[in-house]
Amino acid sequence: MGPTGTPEPAIVRCHAADCGAVFEIRRDRLGRNLHCPVCRTRLTARPLAVERRLASSPPRSAAGAELPRLPLVVLVDNVRSLWNVGSIFRTADACGVRRVVLAGITAHPPRAEITKTALGADRAVAWCHRADAGEALRGIVADGYVPAAVETTPRAVLLDDVDWPERTCLVLGNEVAGISPAVLEACPLHVRIPMRGVKDSLNVAVAFGIAAHAAARALAGRAAAAASGGAAS
Repeated sequence: MGPTGTPEPAIVRCHAADCGAVFEIRRDRLGRNLHCPVCRTRLTARPLAVERRLASSPPRSAAGAELPRLPLVVLVDNVRSLWNVGSIFRTADACGVRRVVLAGITAHPPRAEITKTALGADRAVAWCHRADAGEALRGIVADGYVPAAVETTPRAVLLDDVDWPERTCLVLGNEVAGISPAVLEACPLHVRIPMRGVKDSLNVAVAFGIAAHAAARALAGRAAAAASGGAAS
């Protein structure tokens, strides 16, 4: 408590890599979404100590880490719904995804809502959280992955026509706003799922399931062909 009996303010930091402003908020705002007063970036208010711990933490190991995983990761950029995050974990496990990178306001385990939808897959797939999706993407690219944005854009390639990179990172965006503009621009490959109805988009977790299955099938098939070729020689 402060000298007047009111709670001490909480110290938080802006997630944006080109901002990083540190400012005070009321403690009852922690855990809620707000905008940075300097750059207006939308963020989830977490104590500064928690932000520093998440930023420095390596990918969390998982119960399924010993299973053979594909060279496939997913970046989840500012997805609001915990239920969608849980569904993404469940699909990631089913498709052999190596790592789930949660960025921005995207919630991360342990959360009961995530575990309920994931059916425990959040404990089977390695994951990490990064405050800024742009920084997260740069780290993924440095690991040798090629980002593929699952987003309908003028230059998007139809899903069935995609030549999946040897190491693929699927990028997913917010349920309403989509992938952050800077992150979308940094993705050399855009992937479009064909739509034949009135609506022009799918739920983000459903879209991930379709794209991840297609990418996993291609990558697994490529690995099997390489293995059989090596055995034949």
